[in-house]
Amino acid sequence: MTWLRILASLFALFAAAFAAAAAASFATSSASRDDSRRRLRAALPGWDCGTCGAPDCAGFAARLKDGSARAAQCEALDRESAERVDSLLAREAADPSVAVIACAGARGLTRPRFSYDGLKDCRSAASFYGGDRGCASACLGYGDCVASCPVGAISVRDGLARIDPDRCDGCGDCVTSCPNGVIRMVRDRDSWYVACNSTESADAKAPGCDTACDSCRICERLSGNGEFRVIDNLARAVDVSTGTHDEIAAACPRGCIRRPVLAGPEESTLRDEDFRASPYRKPRR
Repeated sequence: MTWLRILASLFALFAAAFAAAAAASFATSSASRDDSRRRLRAALPGWDCGTCGAPDCAGFAARLKDGSARAAQCEALDRESAERVDSLLAREAADPSVAVIACAGARGLTRPRFSYDGLKDCRSAASFYGGDRGCASACLGYGDCVASCPVGAISVRDGLARIDPDRCDGCGDCVTSCPNGVIRMVRDRDSWYVACNSTESADAKAPGCDTACDSCRICERLSGNGEFRVIDNLARAVDVSTGTHDEIAAACPRGCIRRPVLAGPEESTLRDEDFRASPYRKPRR
């Protein structure tokens, strides 16, 4: 039975070696995770304010590590520090999807249907005969989307919401905040879109807005690669990855075809007292 003892000894030897290797691997992995959390913790402001939803910065670092949180949830984190956090998490720096306003009806380009003196928020205005704008599908400009944005990417200027593509993180919270469905998500900041939301006929749009898509079909005729099509009286970007979008946009007589543009919140003309009064305001995450 000598050979059985030899076989048992070899088996025990291999089992011990395997257990030692597994223990070393676990210790290395655990140390690596702890080191990663320490580096993330060091990149955070250290205020332990809790506005991110975690009890403190250490808890937020743990959430960042397991993927249940985003750097943008920390209000005290500047852009450089946020980029450092993303780098530590080994996230790709690819352009994310961004939100755009499918309306160009700023003050002076649209005509009000009546004087509105109700609550200065979009849902209240929309519930009163569809809002005071000449177009029932327009941006109402009272800033419900401003209140919904967790990263401060949205402002209101000249009665029209604007989205800063450099701040937008593509979360989509603003889309559901708009009662008129004016906000769209596009693939990235180089995507083209149509800044109009109305499917009414051109004759119906004309009295209320000077920039509404009048479904002239010029963009459709110039779309050799299928870039744009007119569906239900409204031009739509069909293929935003190829084609001669610049030339087509330049040919649009209403200036509806656009790409995401910079509109920083510091340019906002939404009154602070109106913003604070909105019952739809959400806390920043």
